[in-house]
Amino acid sequence: MSHKATPSLLRFREWMKSQHEEEKRQAELNPFLAKALEKEKMEGHRIAIRARTVAFVLLGVLLPILNPSPYVLYYEVAILLFIVLGWLQLWLASVSYSKAELALIFLDLSLLTFLIVVPNPFLNEEIPSAFVYRFDNFMYFFIFLALGTLAYSWRTIWGIGIWVAALWLIGFLSIAWFGHTIPDLSEATVRAFEGHKAVADEMDPNSIRPINRVQEIFVVLVVAAILTLKGWRSNQLLMQQANIAAERANLSRYFPSNMVDLLASTHHDIGAVRTQNVAVLFADIVGFTKFAEEHSPEQVMDLLRHYHAFIERSIFQNGGTLDKYLGDGVMATFGTPEATPGDAANALKAVMQLIEETEILNKELEAKSIEPIKVSIGVHFGPVILGDIGPARRLEFAVVGDTVNVASRLEASTRELGCRCVVSDELIHQARDSESSDTSYMGFSPRTPITLRGRQNAINVWTV
Repeated sequence: MSHKATPSLLRFREWMKSQHEEEKRQAELNPFLAKALEKEKMEGHRIAIRARTVAFVLLGVLLPILNPSPYVLYYEVAILLFIVLGWLQLWLASVSYSKAELALIFLDLSLLTFLIVVPNPFLNEEIPSAFVYRFDNFMYFFIFLALGTLAYSWRTIWGIGIWVAALWLIGFLSIAWFGHTIPDLSEATVRAFEGHKAVADEMDPNSIRPINRVQEIFVVLVVAAILTLKGWRSNQLLMQQANIAAERANLSRYFPSNMVDLLASTHHDIGAVRTQNVAVLFADIVGFTKFAEEHSPEQVMDLLRHYHAFIERSIFQNGGTLDKYLGDGVMATFGTPEATPGDAANALKAVMQLIEETEILNKELEAKSIEPIKVSIGVHFGPVILGDIGPARRLEFAVVGDTVNVASRLEASTRELGCRCVVSDELIHQARDSESSDTSYMGFSPRTPITLRGRQNAINVWTV
């Protein structure tokens, strides 16, 4: 049995080590997982210590009722010590490896073992050391093990099981070798149950019942292993949820929160290639290259941070999707991955917010004696092709088509027209059809049709 058991235990230990290393690696890569593990550990520890305190207080009240004698004060003092040890463990609790915390856990289990195995020194009656096993107090270890599942990692739970088994074995052997016996009691038991050897052996006050003790060690290891596997499975679920949170955080960099909820809950393939009508917006800082040449890197990065912040805010607050950053420029879409009737109107509202936010930023720049910036914007509405493109190892959700090209060239035409924003007539008409009032395109004025680079026919545009 030992020949087979040893390799099995070694494999189990190696498996635990590999799983722990994998959890550490994922926690380092995923900050959401690190926070989730920390939150789970600390919240579980607080719940466990409160439950433990309540349990010991109730036990402290119950003991004098069950044992109305002065010697029960010995156990009352021990209960107070257990409560103090519990709160010390919470105070020293750490998500990472903590020798102090492990030492307190071991002290906890050692104290419980001592109280169970060693007879109360204040008893007025002489009893054999082995007689304490008659009280079946081993069950209290399972309470400690159960509370541990709330407070500690699955690896620590297995450690607690090993410690309990080792301490119980040490206590058992100590009583067997050095325990106090009263031979007269054994002789009296044999006489009382003469002819019934099995009963006499079971009732002998000096008997340590070795089979029972071995069974207790075996059972506590089995229970610890089961709780360890349960804790590991719970950690796997926690890691999956943390990965989902990380994926949602990545989505939130490109989509507004309501769209992230839709993408997370939808059952159809959003990456399927399809055609639908979308509003496409391009925005750029005019003369950014010159600005970068004339200012310090710190000023350039500070400008970009503020610029990207209000660009993102204007897009997301109006239901748009941040498609990509293009240096100091940005491409956004309204109507991806799901189209809505108000996409065109939302794009116009985003334009007006962008203009307002740019003016606010310029006031801040002027206060710092930095020349104001000019943001150029172009928006068009029409059919696009969207979906996952690229090879299997490098998929990318893309929006392509003539509508994208037109929007980009409308943004470039702001230089020639001397305006901040150029939008197509198709966008204005679509916004009119979807809005009951003209508020979404107030401030826009029609202009003479313009011819865009690469196109033969002029298109009607509006500017602001």
